[in-house]
Amino acid sequence: MSAEPIPGHTTPARSAREKRRKKKASPEQLIRWGIWAYFLLVIFEGALRKWVLPGLATPLLVVRDPIALATLYLAAKRGWLPLNVYVISALTIGCLGFLTAITVGHRSPFVAAFGARILILHVPMAFVIGRVLSRSDLLKIGRVIIWITVPMTVLMALQYFSPQSAWVNRGVGGDMEGAGFSGAMGYARPPGTFSFTNGLTSFYNLAGVWIVYYWLTPGKCNRLILLLATGGLILAIPLSISRALLFQTVLTGMFAMLVIARKPKYLGKVMGAGIAISIALASVSWTPAFQTGMTVFAKRFETASDSEGGLEGTLGDRFLGGLIGAVFNATDLPVFGHGIGLGTNVGAKYTTGKRTFLIAEGEWGREVGELGPLLGLPLIFVRVLMAAQLWWLGYQKLTRSDPLAWILLGAGVLAIAQGGWAQPTALGFYTLITGLVIAAIRTSPTSKKSRPKKRHVEPQRDHSVAVS
Repeated sequence: MSAEPIPGHTTPARSAREKRRKKKASPEQLIRWGIWAYFLLVIFEGALRKWVLPGLATPLLVVRDPIALATLYLAAKRGWLPLNVYVISALTIGCLGFLTAITVGHRSPFVAAFGARILILHVPMAFVIGRVLSRSDLLKIGRVIIWITVPMTVLMALQYFSPQSAWVNRGVGGDMEGAGFSGAMGYARPPGTFSFTNGLTSFYNLAGVWIVYYWLTPGKCNRLILLLATGGLILAIPLSISRALLFQTVLTGMFAMLVIARKPKYLGKVMGAGIAISIALASVSWTPAFQTGMTVFAKRFETASDSEGGLEGTLGDRFLGGLIGAVFNATDLPVFGHGIGLGTNVGAKYTTGKRTFLIAEGEWGREVGELGPLLGLPLIFVRVLMAAQLWWLGYQKLTRSDPLAWILLGAGVLAIAQGGWAQPTALGFYTLITGLVIAAIRTSPTSKKSRPKKRHVEPQRDHSVAVS
């Protein structure tokens, strides 16, 4: 006869099974890990493609896609994939764009799939990020970005002063010609850990937001690291040779000024931050790196402004996104455009063998050129509508003494409305910052870390019914 188990007694085998069951990650944990993996790969994907796994540079270009797909699948199973007007619009336009591309457009299923994945995977991923992250998750991401800013600045300085043949400047796939881009006075724009210089600009744009926020809310971030990161941002503006970074930093500062204007209590904290920033500026301004960078940056600014018609032309072309041109040129396009994905560098390389802009360099022009007026113009409208709604909801949070979403919008409002999607790094930063903005709107400083509800509609007091 076999021995009967004693009631209430746990056998070693059963105990081991229970331990394994407890160690198994829950769906919520897997979704959060997926978000963190997506976030880290946005920053370090280029490093993998240049230095760690150069032989896999091509497949690593879409390394975030399977992570986004798996995260969306898990979120949908748990009821955490918000099916709002923005997600439904993206899915609908993405699917219709794929069908029209392979029937009346360029007729390449590969190029069409590469273009459609932007709308089908990454736009919904932004809303999952916004749905799942808690306020503590947001602050952790902010602190990680602050910590990364310091070594990123060191790497950028090394790239700036090293020849393009140096290891730190190695290009994608181990390209010995270098990853730097045309700058001024013989200096190239450094890419940092990214495959192209736009990634470095987007990174410091986002870092500037968290630097501002943590100076306004002292005690939530290590002061020494925050001071070093502030100095890193100051040094990054000239060394990046990027006018876009300067404009975005000024815009973030303008959003921060409104925070101070509405809540004078922040003025004292800003004065302390001002002293710290002055120390950081004084610490870097005497260095040859900063002085050389300022000279080169001034030359770049002068040359580019002259060619674009001065400051007005630069701002109009870069930050108004070419909406007027996209609308007026739509009448000369096929009804369904030339096919989704054709305006990306991958689409151009696959169809012509060269990396070039087959349709338009500006994002709105690319979208209308690929999708045509019937799908492209509605997509632009949806993007602008989402930016406007998030801007309003962020302002509402500001009026309730919660400035995080508003400050994030200093870096995100333009990216949400007209930021680039064609280049994978730019798409990754769009997805990330949109998700952070939504999460900041949905949560509050006093909210505890908790799992999201399965309902698709948040409580009205969160002002996030349409976006989460």
